Amino acid sequence: MDDKKILEKLREICLALPKTSETTTFGHPTFQVGTKTFTVLETYKGILSICVKVGKKMQPVFLEDDRFYRTPYVGQHGWVSLRADTKLDWTEIRDLVEGSYQLVHVKKRRR
Repeated sequence: MDDKKILEKLREICLALPKTSETTTFGHPTFQVGTKTFTVLETYKGILSICVKVGKKMQPVFLEDDRFYRTPYVGQHGWVSLRADTKLDWTEIRDLVEGSYQLVHVKKRRR
């Protein structure tokens, strides 16, 4: 699947969630709920990746899987990146995106 198709599918998933929008940060398509980012599509070291928040407690579980790596710059906050150069499971990606949305949105609502 090419980069454009990946972005189209990811956009469809992200923008179906309530109160979401798409913007560009540091040249990367970024999906937000309110002003809080919950998913980013970025190229890092030449690899297109889908970045989501999984939380600090769950991050080590994802990092045991070779498809994931700690997201640069925000990994210390519980973010992981899924390499898009592997066979993508869109049900899994939808679950990751929805989980990230919930983590970000719940935290936002508590404030």
